[in-house]
Amino acid sequence: MEAITIKDIARLCGVGVSTVSRAINNHPDINEETKAMIMKVIKENNYIPNNSARNLKRSDSRTIAVLIKGITNPFFSGMIKTFERIIKEKKYSFILHRVEEKEDEIDVAIELVKEKKLKGIVFLGGHFSHSDEKLRQLTVPFVLSTIEISQRIDKTLCSSVSVDDFKESYKIVNYLCKIGHTKIAIITAPIDDESIGNLRFNGYKSALKDNGIKVKESLVRFMKDDIDSYSMENGYVVTKELLESGEDFTAIYAISDSIAIGACKAIFDAGKKVPEDYSVAGFDGLDIAKYYNPSITTIRQPVEEMAEETIKILFDIIRKKAPTQHKIFKGELVIGQSTREIDKT
Repeated sequence: MEAITIKDIARLCGVGVSTVSRAINNHPDINEETKAMIMKVIKENNYIPNNSARNLKRSDSRTIAVLIKGITNPFFSGMIKTFERIIKEKKYSFILHRVEEKEDEIDVAIELVKEKKLKGIVFLGGHFSHSDEKLRQLTVPFVLSTIEISQRIDKTLCSSVSVDDFKESYKIVNYLCKIGHTKIAIITAPIDDESIGNLRFNGYKSALKDNGIKVKESLVRFMKDDIDSYSMENGYVVTKELLESGEDFTAIYAISDSIAIGACKAIFDAGKKVPEDYSVAGFDGLDIAKYYNPSITTIRQPVEEMAEETIKILFDIIRKKAPTQHKIFKGELVIGQSTREIDKT
């Protein structure tokens, strides 16, 4: 007696071969009653699917990858938890893949697509200054999360979810100016950062200009390349150097809360106080910024809402419910105890 085939199962069930394949592979796009009926017929006829054939037929898997640059940045931890929860709720597998600082995330993604047969990708963090030609090499839907899309990129090639980093950075530096600070140092990303670091730096410069304050190059300090980006250690080391330089300043704007907390530690270790001697402001709205002593003045990003929107957009594209989308969320200025008004006279 010849072994029963998938075509035989399809004929017995009165459905197409592709429907039987979806039932075997637990695909979401199949009626539960139809699936149950097919699985019953499979069991009754002792049909054993050919795994090799199944793997050849399967052009992709039910897997979503999150590629993260800056895995040490605590801002991402809440987003990753939300990504994982929602992706698993949708019965997809979740892969978290770290991209090293000097690696090209598109090259990494292309290899992952080949290896894991991905259904979609979330890029989390990083500079992301790629050409349209490079982006077209990716054959699956992807969303840039917390990465504001460059004006040079064709917006039909990808989707994005972010805050307006320029606008929100302007907001917090403008606040410092309005409470009397005119000598505001910044700890920012390296000069070649074309993503959030550059946008936040430009927001800083624009706010100073609109308040009649010239940018003083000696108060512009960059994160160290040999230390984890956006980390407390980076904030500590850069602030220590700033303090030891003897530069005159009254406030530090750090482009992340982790950097701001490192800056506070350096100020304390120098025998100074926050905010009595120096005000310190951050960006992100981390829980630690709220519970740190003193609590950090910051821009709170709506982390969970941004993560949820990222996955919603990705699945809309995967299911062809919508084309590429770009969503910008508003940040919230949260005034903590790390900044104070100073005498303007």
